Amino acid sequence: MDRYDFRRAETYVRKRGFRTQEFIEAIVATQTATLARANTASGTTFGILPALSLWRREVVRFYRNLSRVIGVIASPLLFWIVIGSGFGTSFRNAGASVGPNQHYLEFFFPGSLIMIVLFTSIFAMMSLIEDRNEGFLLSVLVAPVSRSVIVLGKVLGGTTLATLQGFVFLVFAPFIGIHFTAGSFLLVILDIFLMSFSLTALGFIIAWPMDSTSGFHAIINLFLIPLWLLSGSLFPLSGASKWIALLMRINPLTYGTEALRALLYPGTENVAFPLDLCLVVLAGFSVVTFALAFVVANRRTNKPAA
Repeated sequence: MDRYDFRRAETYVRKRGFRTQEFIEAIVATQTATLARANTASGTTFGILPALSLWRREVVRFYRNLSRVIGVIASPLLFWIVIGSGFGTSFRNAGASVGPNQHYLEFFFPGSLIMIVLFTSIFAMMSLIEDRNEGFLLSVLVAPVSRSVIVLGKVLGGTTLATLQGFVFLVFAPFIGIHFTAGSFLLVILDIFLMSFSLTALGFIIAWPMDSTSGFHAIINLFLIPLWLLSGSLFPLSGASKWIALLMRINPLTYGTEALRALLYPGTENVAFPLDLCLVVLAGFSVVTFALAFVVANRRTNKPAA
């Protein structure tokens, strides 16, 4: 715990009417015991245990909220059924599907999966704002661990949740004639994992400086929904106008959507991007967003942590 974090913690308890002397005594006792245990440890964990603790907390916290679990799955499922059935066979684009008579339910399936991953990843990071308002984030910040551990634990937690939710949605794939081989299934999971990791890190970047969930929702509606709309989920890149197609090529989610479409429909010939390029772009996007999340978390500001 450095002098900066200690000063922030002292300001926090003063605002809430706690006695500073009692706070200092409690912190000193906690720090002494924690550092004593850390010094006696073998030193091989390098923050793995704290990161795993945060990861476990994210997963348990999410699945204890049944309404959130149902909402994350039900909303994209409803979108998929209603929009897919609404367009039906009126959607025909041989360059973006298996065949010219492909049902829109089949075309829209990867987009619905992307929506589930996006919603789960981003809304999992809303817990960061709740942790700040409840004071939990402060207790983590004053702990004798690197802030990179906080980033890793939170991002891995959201990534796990988004990957599991996407995996659940794949249960509906056989109903529209999608079948997997062992290799294609593993690549699909890899694609989902990379998208989940990058989007969770992006959610961390957005949520870290915020102290209001309403502001977080405003950013989502302004930025992340268009990100999904321009990912090739609703319409193919080949049929878009030039300026929309340019935005879609810049959008990293487009590469995740195209990779899913190539893996779910192996007979597709006119995919916008090769599968290996899509995976490389997603991996690069994951590295960049995680690095930015680490930078944001380590940036010193005068804003209270809680």
